[in-house]
Amino acid sequence: MLDPKRFLTALKNMGVDEYVFAAKDGPTLAELKKTVLSCERCPLASTRKNVVFGEGDPKAAIVFVGEAPGEEEDNQGRPFVGRAGKLLDQLIERIGIKRSDVFICNVLKCRPPGNRDPEPREVASCKEYLLSQLDIIRPRIICTLGRHAYNTLLEVDVPITRIRGKMTVFRGTPLLPTYHPSYLLRSQNKIKDAWEDMETLKEMLRGR
Repeated sequence: MLDPKRFLTALKNMGVDEYVFAAKDGPTLAELKKTVLSCERCPLASTRKNVVFGEGDPKAAIVFVGEAPGEEEDNQGRPFVGRAGKLLDQLIERIGIKRSDVFICNVLKCRPPGNRDPEPREVASCKEYLLSQLDIIRPRIICTLGRHAYNTLLEVDVPITRIRGKMTVFRGTPLLPTYHPSYLLRSQNKIKDAWEDMETLKEMLRGR
C-alpha cells in the first residue's frame, strides 16, 4: 500500500496544494438535488420508488461513492441504509469521524430492478449528476466503494481486488478505492483490508 505521506508529497509535487480548487460556476447542491429528483433520463424512472440523491455534509472532506441504491435505499430515499449502511457507518467511525461529517452517494440515483448491475445506458445517464456532486462539494478525498464506482469515474474496467487500497487521482482529487460494504458482509475475511483503507483515509486527513 502506498504510504499516505509520500502520496501527499507526490500530490504537492504535481501542483495539488492542500486539495483547494477554484470554485466553478454551476448549481448549488440543493438545486442539483431538485433536478435529480425529477429525472426521467432512463427507464429506471418508471421502476423506482424514490430517487436516492445522496446525503451528508455539503462541504465534506470525504465523499463516499457506491454503486446504486438497493431495496431499502429505494424505500427510504437514502443511501446506504440497512446492514450495509451500518457497516459503512462503522468504517467511517474508524476514521474518527461521523456519518454526518461525510457525503455519501451512488453512481446511479435509482435502484436497478432486482439489484442487478448498472447498465451502460443508466451509468451514462447518471454520471453527469455524480460529477456535478463532486464539483460542487469539492472534497479533499474521494473513496469509491466497489468496482462500479471506481470504473465509472476512472473510465476503466478492472476488478476491485486489483485496485483496492491503491490510491490514484481523479481530476486532481486523491481517490482511494475500497470494498463495497455489501461485499464485505458476504466476505468478512476482507473486512481487515477495509479497516486498513480507513486508516489510510485517517492519515490523509491528518496531512492537512
